[in-house]
Amino acid sequence: MSQAIENTAPVAATRPGGALARSLIGGLVTSLPVLVVGLLILNFAPTYHTFLALGAFVNLIVVVGLQVFMGNSNIANLGHSAFVGLGAYGVAILSTPLAMKKLSIPNAPFGFATLELDPVSSALLALLAVGILALISGKVISRLSGVAATIVSLALLIIVHSVFLNWTDLFKGNQAFFGIPKVVGLPWMMVMSVVVIVLARLFKDSRWGMQLRASAQSPQAAAALGIDARRLRLMSWVLSALICGLAGVLYAYFAGTISPKLFYFQMIFMTLAMLILGGMATVTGAVTGVIVLSVGLEFIRSIESGVTIAGIQLPQLLGLSGVALGVVIVLCMAFRPSGISGRYELDELLSRFFRHAK
Repeated sequence: MSQAIENTAPVAATRPGGALARSLIGGLVTSLPVLVVGLLILNFAPTYHTFLALGAFVNLIVVVGLQVFMGNSNIANLGHSAFVGLGAYGVAILSTPLAMKKLSIPNAPFGFATLELDPVSSALLALLAVGILALISGKVISRLSGVAATIVSLALLIIVHSVFLNWTDLFKGNQAFFGIPKVVGLPWMMVMSVVVIVLARLFKDSRWGMQLRASAQSPQAAAALGIDARRLRLMSWVLSALICGLAGVLYAYFAGTISPKLFYFQMIFMTLAMLILGGMATVTGAVTGVIVLSVGLEFIRSIESGVTIAGIQLPQLLGLSGVALGVVIVLCMAFRPSGISGRYELDELLSRFFRHAK
């Protein structure tokens, strides 16, 4: 890794646009497997698998958003699904047709019961709300590190989830919020995934991303060099939250129905397992973890209800997917802490491969 830095540092110093171009190309290379899988599903898969793919793309955006903060700050974040839920509920409240609101939230405060906006305006306002909450909570998170920051992020999740459950006039509590316009399909989900992957790679390779990783590895040395670790953590926290909020917006616009349980611990465990499996140090790791675990969990779910192998009927194994998530986390932390992708991005691995081949 140090050799790669030495090789690229002179070029970056003499041509400031060179590093930006390499990061942009690297992000596009990382997104190629996502595009290939998406195009195959779009053209050949039945409707059921298309719906599963949409959910997988939402997980991909969430995991990439999680990597933006965790992979660069080295701080575990257990509150990212709160921003996913806020983005989803934001567009649900703003864009649901008035006729449906009379059935779902007739007593909504602040005039939301009589307000109906177009999907784009609703998405922008929902992301604005996500950004405000991220900025406020990030002021606290950025002053902490290690276990303390992780506990505060978990507290944020519990607070937001409690608001979803108990402010029934606005969020409907445990009941499903229905009637959200379905305006997002697989093509739009693929485009947004590519944008998010490239954005995460640009941040990782930027001056802020490198300084944030340096401050996480050696806080004293970073402080001696004048690096403002708090500001950098706040920046990555807000960017991570906005990406997660975008995932919530897209989920609401393709599913049409949401509920608070979708944005609680199940999402936390799922996305964390994906990031740990792939490797949180790289954007490639986030993409790899989502692809591998999505395929693996779907296979496990297919055998949970019982299958017949060589004429032998296996019993039902309900809950096997949850056990698999736990096993993935334990095994990865024990035998492969850096994940499948390690510390190299896909374009870096390809470059090393072709260099060795020559």
